[in-house]
Amino acid sequence: MNTEPMTIEGYDLLVEEFKFLLEFEKPKTAEEKLVAAAQGDRSENADYHAAKEKLRFMDKRLFYLNSMIEKSQIIDPSTFSHTKVSFGSTVKINNIDTDEEEIYTLCGVLESEPEIGLISVHSPIAKGMLGKSVDDTMKITLPNGIKEYEILSIEYQNIFSLKKNIRTKVDFSFH
Repeated sequence: MNTEPMTIEGYDLLVEEFKFLLEFEKPKTAEEKLVAAAQGDRSENADYHAAKEKLRFMDKRLFYLNSMIEKSQIIDPSTFSHTKVSFGSTVKINNIDTDEEEIYTLCGVLESEPEIGLISVHSPIAKGMLGKSVDDTMKITLPNGIKEYEILSIEYQNIFSLKKNIRTKVDFSFH
């Protein structure tokens, strides 16, 4: 089984969503389904079909969350020296072709927000950087061609202090 690296905060959020859906949202929706079923003919009962569909989506999400919890490998990136790029490293790189600087932080797939530079350790750029040190260069095959980068700096910043979108119970609900 492949493991899925994540921080303790990412793992806790995953477990929180799983428990919320299983212990609160699913029983509430099951009750809605029972109330709707008691109204009579199920074939033309929109409330019944909506609750049934909601339960189906919820079960799929619970299955996914459970599989991610089972595969999770909790990593505390604050314990690494970050002299080489590793999980949790914030890396400033220079695109050698364009001389533009880019900053990425390597994190778990569920913690990633590529639009702000939080990238999954499974992404091509992250894979190309792993294990590299400052001043190392690397060629990375991307969908739009091969790009060459140089590592300018490596440091540690808490992944959750960088995130813009941290899910809450409101986000866990199925509407």
